[in-house]
Amino acid sequence: DKHASQGKQSMKRLVRQNRGVTNVEIQKTGIKDFDRYAKRYHIDYSIQKDLSCKPPRYLIYFKAQDTDALNAAFKEYSASVLDKTKRPSVLAKLHDLAQSVANLPDKVRHKQEERGL
Repeated sequence: DKHASQGKQSMKRLVRQNRGVTNVEIQKTGIKDFDRYAKRYHIDYSIQKDLSCKPPRYLIYFKAQDTDALNAAFKEYSASVLDKTKRPSVLAKLHDLAQSVANLPDKVRHKQEERGL
């Protein structure tokens, strides 16, 4: 199939490739981040929202032959998520700095103009 698409695609197009389809569950917050790693590993996938439960689940369907690539991409993705949670928040740092600046004493300037003839 010379016009086979790559990356994110519809479920219909993914099934039409006749390679067998398997799925993995992912959280809604991680879909965009996962997309970056899926592109890096050239994984063909489709995202479906399962509304049968509350809150809804998100399932990533991918070709069965891409299992090893998906495992590598998921490993790298989960490592990046852990790094993000360990990193301190920039907003928290900014808030702390703003508090410390507010606690500094204000500068007082005395302007005196002297004129000599």
